[in-house]
Amino acid sequence: MANTVTEAEQPDINLFDPQVQQCPYDAYKTLRDEAPVFRIEGTDMFVVSRYDDVRRILMDPVTFPSSSADTPFRASAGNIERGQMVAERFAEKGWVPAPTLNGRDDPEHKQMRAMFNQAFKPSKIKEIDPKVETLAYELIDSFLDDGHCNWVQQFCIPLPLFIIGEQMGAKREDMWQIKRWTDAFFHRISLMLPEDQHMEMVDREIEAQQYFQPIFERLRKEPDDSLISVLVNTVIEEWGRPLTDNELHAEMMADTFVGGSETTTNALAAGMKLLIENKDVWHQLRNDPDTYMKTFVEEVVRLESPVQSLMRFVASDIEIDGVAIPAGSMINVRFAAANRDERQFECPEKLDLDRPKAGSHMGFGSGVHHCLGAPLARRELAWGFTAVIDRFEDMWFAEGKNDFTYHPHFLLRSLKELHIEFEPKKR
Repeated sequence: MANTVTEAEQPDINLFDPQVQQCPYDAYKTLRDEAPVFRIEGTDMFVVSRYDDVRRILMDPVTFPSSSADTPFRASAGNIERGQMVAERFAEKGWVPAPTLNGRDDPEHKQMRAMFNQAFKPSKIKEIDPKVETLAYELIDSFLDDGHCNWVQQFCIPLPLFIIGEQMGAKREDMWQIKRWTDAFFHRISLMLPEDQHMEMVDREIEAQQYFQPIFERLRKEPDDSLISVLVNTVIEEWGRPLTDNELHAEMMADTFVGGSETTTNALAAGMKLLIENKDVWHQLRNDPDTYMKTFVEEVVRLESPVQSLMRFVASDIEIDGVAIPAGSMINVRFAAANRDERQFECPEKLDLDRPKAGSHMGFGSGVHHCLGAPLARRELAWGFTAVIDRFEDMWFAEGKNDFTYHPHFLLRSLKELHIEFEPKKR
């Protein structure tokens, strides 16, 4: 029989606590063991943390849709009133972002995704791959003789940012300004900002909209072979039109620049930290990258899950693990907790290059909303760490320069900086 869990019966865990977010994995284990369906106090949000439950939700978009009758800003803004303020600011100064691909349900999602599938088709990834390889080595060679670097700033950010930026028609010299704008989106969706800072981030996003709008208009008149041109000009057959400005601006921030760079940046940072902390794995990977690189990439994404969670809604009254969840509730699908579920992965906290079915994690989601940029992200991670193997004899944390802090964020996991020193490989 379903029951409604009272607050007294639940463990005392606050996933909005920045200290918990620094290392949430003990909290996730407690949730999996004691409250696999955990209602956040004072809200209609339920956190789901076990692998099988997460997969069930992702594989059933009818019962657990990506959108609700409320404003599309609800999940990102944290409350409806704040969301309305955000929408009004966008309407006043820029373009109100339409629901993104991830925030749509079928049939619209399927119809829109078909266009993205065309833009990210295997032949396109194959075409981009040499550029990723070249850039990875260029970046690492630019600081190799120094013997030290801020790994996040000098490698993890520019590698995926420059790649997606080129595909989006942005100039290389504008990339760090674009990073400032994507950071604004990153912080806006964190669910951690006070109102004044939240609105400041909205204003920064509007700056990005003003930058990209002339690019959209130019490409409508003069299409080229870039990915952004595909997004601007492709007519979605069932809609009888291409994407509107509002839809394009939403996709630029959410699914291309943040989805296509921020998450890979965070995986590159996590991977380096894991390699330094697990030197046995570093030696195993360095000695036989052809055998182990693919699994290493999957293990990094599983263990540190750059996307810790996303939101789904409940279309009708439902029961999960004996807990009644009323229609209209919000489900916080905790990929990162599922990825360390002992019921699915043996010794889940271990970085294991011999792990069977390493790609069965939820780091890229699952079902119809599986991350469409996953193939590109995997190539960027593989080339990034291939360059590390080819250029570094060994590496270690720079003494006294790291506090290993993460940005406060309810949905994503992002290491602020990582200072390392290294011994260049003799060439």
